[in-house]
Amino acid sequence: MAKATKTKKRPARASPEQIRAQTPGRKQAAKQKRLRRELTRIGEYLISGGIYFWSGYAVFFVCDAIFGWSLWWAKLTANFAGWSVNYMLQRYWVFRNPRLAKHQAQVTGRYMFLMAVNFLLDFFIVYGLQTVGISPYIGQFISAGFFTVWNYIWYKTWVFSTHLHGHFHRRHHKRVA
Repeated sequence: MAKATKTKKRPARASPEQIRAQTPGRKQAAKQKRLRRELTRIGEYLISGGIYFWSGYAVFFVCDAIFGWSLWWAKLTANFAGWSVNYMLQRYWVFRNPRLAKHQAQVTGRYMFLMAVNFLLDFFIVYGLQTVGISPYIGQFISAGFFTVWNYIWYKTWVFSTHLHGHFHRRHHKRVA
């Protein structure tokens, strides 16, 4: 008489859906962490933007009210002063990322290009407001409201992005012909 062998039954393997159903908090926690990180970055951006604005505003006042310079030269000088402070704060505090160090020239070039565009936009906003009777001192606050949103979008998606032409995440693989 042959001996019957017992086979152990293996427990059923959980499907990916079952695993996700068992750990709904993991995805939620990751989402909350990203949101918290982004809100912190926005707070840091607003603080550094305030430092940029007020340092530039003070230089503008000195150039305009004390030295009597034209709007063009007063704004240009004020912006150079603010840009220097702003770049350091944005690059090394708000959008800090060690991977950007390898692309310093590219990041700096992008920042300088954006600041040149910003200067022209800012000048024409303040100048246009001045032609309708609004003081350049008030015009700078109006302009700053626009640039607060405009620059955050450009800094995050282009200037300080970690996806500079895919260089950071490029995988080396063979092409299939």
